[in-house]
Amino acid sequence: MDRTEHLQWCKDRALEYVKMGDMAQAVASMTSDLSKHPETASHPAIHLGTMLLFGGHMNNAAETEKWIKGFN
Repeated sequence: MDRTEHLQWCKDRALEYVKMGDMAQAVASMTSDLSKHPETASHPAIHLGTMLLFGGHMNNAAETEKWIKGFN
C-alpha cells in the first residue's frame, strides 16, 4: 500500500468513529494508524491531534472530521 492509499485507509477508519460519536477513539485511530506506515509514521499531526483532543479543541464531530480530512 502506498502512502496515499494508507492515508485514505487511516481517514476512513477514523471517520467511522466520528460517525459513532466517539471523537477520542477517532483521534486515537488516526494517530495509531498513521504510525503503521513508514511514510506517515513521523507525521507531525500525530502529536498535534493528541494535544488538540486533550486541550478540548476536538470535542465535536465537525472539528474532528475537519482535522481528519485535512491530512495530506
